[in-house]
Amino acid sequence: MIRAFRAGDRDACLALFDGNSAPYFAPSERADFAHFLDHDAAKWVFQVAERDGHIVGCGGMAIGGNGRIAHFCWGMVDRTLHRQGIGTALVYARLDRAAQAGVREVRLDTSQHSRAFYERLGFRAESVTADGYGPRLDRCDMVLMLRP
Repeated sequence: MIRAFRAGDRDACLALFDGNSAPYFAPSERADFAHFLDHDAAKWVFQVAERDGHIVGCGGMAIGGNGRIAHFCWGMVDRTLHRQGIGTALVYARLDRAAQAGVREVRLDTSQHSRAFYERLGFRAESVTADGYGPRLDRCDMVLMLRP
């Protein structure tokens, strides 16, 4: 089940981050994620994936001012549950919402460790910044064009 993030989900989302920190996130990003959860989650239509009453994934999306470009943020799944379709379901839920809103372009940035996952879903890399998030953690900017 995918639903809207609630303030009571904060600790579970931080636990997801901790479980994916190194290699997927730089440990130094934790404070940014905590701030995001406390102050920006609603603006980014942040969602969580639940299984058997436990939060097993999360991810957000914001639509830009022109209404045509959406940006994904903070997508992650419990590391012990990777490759079970949870991340894919979270991406498709956000893509469906974007398409219904008239979005034509979806952008995100991720590390080299998640790049192939997004490529399998149709995203393409536009640029890669070596050590963009920290030592040995490259930033990969990606885009997906949606059909009208």
